[in-house]
Amino acid sequence: MTEQRVAVVTGASRGIGRAVATELAARGQAVVVGYAGSADAAAEVVRQITAAGGRAVAAQADVADEAAVAAAFDLAEQEFGGVDVVVHAAGRLSQSTIADLDLDDLDALHRTNIRGTFVVAREAARRVRDGGAVITFSTSVVGLQLPTYGAYVASKGAVEGLTMILARELRGRDVTVNAVAPGPTATELFLDGKDEATVERLAKQPPLERLGEPADIAEVVAFLAGPGRWVNGQVVRVNGGIV
Repeated sequence: MTEQRVAVVTGASRGIGRAVATELAARGQAVVVGYAGSADAAAEVVRQITAAGGRAVAAQADVADEAAVAAAFDLAEQEFGGVDVVVHAAGRLSQSTIADLDLDDLDALHRTNIRGTFVVAREAARRVRDGGAVITFSTSVVGLQLPTYGAYVASKGAVEGLTMILARELRGRDVTVNAVAPGPTATELFLDGKDEATVERLAKQPPLERLGEPADIAEVVAFLAGPGRWVNGQVVRVNGGIV
């Protein structure tokens, strides 16, 4: 019998992270459902997975807190025997022109998106078993360079850079490291504060003429977390064809 793969997924209580957690569980992986503050939502994800016959536990962790992140990995090892897959889906979004940027917002983005990614990546580098996979999250806006996304794109550009270097630092361990960069995706985080006309305009950007769904992103993550062993050190833009 093949040993069950074990995934730690941050930001898994809602949106894309939740879709990733349930997709990995549906494909046979045990899942640690990482969350920052939404305990009830995380518990619901665990219930959904276990009701379908899967294995899951919830772990609260501020991704920028190294002790809390280490404890989530400890839980994976205690409950399921180890860690094979790390998906770092937790993130923060703030929009402003650079001229009007509130530096407190910049610091908050830096803490979650840059420091948080480094903390999770560091723990992954130390703990992921040979043959595993690490998936971080960037954004297709890095390439689109849309106004008001300067601080967010700066943080995600950092994520792409550290992801590529980690892929090379793990040489010899058969561990893949990739970043997934979604385009406009119908999540609560994305839709918040946008009027119907704005959402419609963004939905028309890709040639497929719709917003992405969390499941669209989760399918790509699941591929990278399992069968996609020859994709390594890449940023995969999952955006329906936006150039």
